[in-house]
Amino acid sequence: MTTPRLHPADAAIAALASAEPADKAAAAKAALAALDSAAPPAGGAGPPARPARPARPFLTAPGAVPRRRLGSPEGRIALLHAVAHIEFNAIDLAFDMGARFYSIVSEAGLDGEAFLADWIRIGEEEARHFGLIEARLGDYGAAYGDLPAHDGLWEAAAATAHDVRARLAVAPMILEARGLDVTPGMIDRLSSAGDKKSAAILEIIYKDEIGHVACGKRWFHALCMAEGQAPAATFRALRARYFAGGLKPPFNHEARTAAGMDRTYYEEDAGTGPN
Repeated sequence: MTTPRLHPADAAIAALASAEPADKAAAAKAALAALDSAAPPAGGAGPPARPARPARPFLTAPGAVPRRRLGSPEGRIALLHAVAHIEFNAIDLAFDMGARFYSIVSEAGLDGEAFLADWIRIGEEEARHFGLIEARLGDYGAAYGDLPAHDGLWEAAAATAHDVRARLAVAPMILEARGLDVTPGMIDRLSSAGDKKSAAILEIIYKDEIGHVACGKRWFHALCMAEGQAPAATFRALRARYFAGGLKPPFNHEARTAAGMDRTYYEEDAGTGPN
């Protein structure tokens, strides 16, 4: 029996509707394969307000998530579990980005199908990242869900569900860009603790995330230009509105520049520079 082909947006929504990690990873691969489909969109309600999630991990306040020194196996498990949770959320953030906003991007006069394809590719990449971390947790006799986690990433997504530029600003250009700042230090600490295998996995994720930030910045810039808005100034306004507390140094200028984000985007004292 032939499996019906889905439009990529519907395949992305199917990934959002998959709760268990193995099912979500399979749905991510199916969404990537759907980019070759000529099926029309099914229509309907669009992506869910909240993606399906497994029963574990238990979600708690950010301050209640365990933090331990990396010198112990327990500390490395806690760090890897936190990264796994970020990557699991990132799968849904990417698929929601594509499915929720591709038609809006088209209405702005840009290539909405290309926007959708970009975020599906990123979603599948995030699923592979999650799989690498999940397998490494298994090497330690642990599993995703063993420790509590927080829901801050999806709270940020919910706050920007009405505005594609705000979502691009907060998800790839703030949250993922922050990952570029902190991941090299995590790699060094894991290496110093003797966990070269985990450090190598984070190296893979770090290099891929530069491309994710670059994709977000490229589409943000294109949408701003299509609407006659100065990109860096618009980003700073959206950051002030949707991201409390501002951005905190130190910044990884090299990685941010590689992703196309010059300092006018993230340094307050550079706000008078060119847009």
